[in-house]
Order: sequence, then structure tokens, then C-alpha cells
Amino acid sequence: MSDEKITKKMGINEVVGKYPETVEVFAKFGLHCIGCIAARFECIEDGAAAHGVDADKFVDELNKAVLKK
Repeated sequence: MSDEKITKKMGINEVVGKYPETVEVFAKFGLHCIGCIAARFECIEDGAAAHGVDADKFVDELNKAVLKK
């Protein structure tokens, strides 16, 4: 992984496109955003809020998934 970390303000499609290994984390948290129209314009924070997920915890898990690769 580069020095860039995933943040709450990053777009869902941007994250999945750059880091396909995060798809499992999205599913684990109940964000089945992949292929959803909203994923084209929503950021991680918006998607988490829409699904009642703690955005900070979610972003931490996304970054851990990327670091494991």
C-alpha cells in the first residue's frame, strides 16, 4: 500500500477501485454498495451513516484489510 490511507471522505467507488481487497470489509459491515448507484457519488462516511455503521471503525477495518495485502 502507498502512504495514502483510506479516509471517511473518500468515495466508495474510489476505494473499491484502488483496493479491491476492501470488498469483504464492505460486506462484513453490511454495506453492499458495490454496484449500487449511490456508490458512484457517496463517500465512505455517507455510506456508513446510511447503514448505521460507525465510520471511524469502518475506515480502520478498511485500512487493516489493505495493510494485510
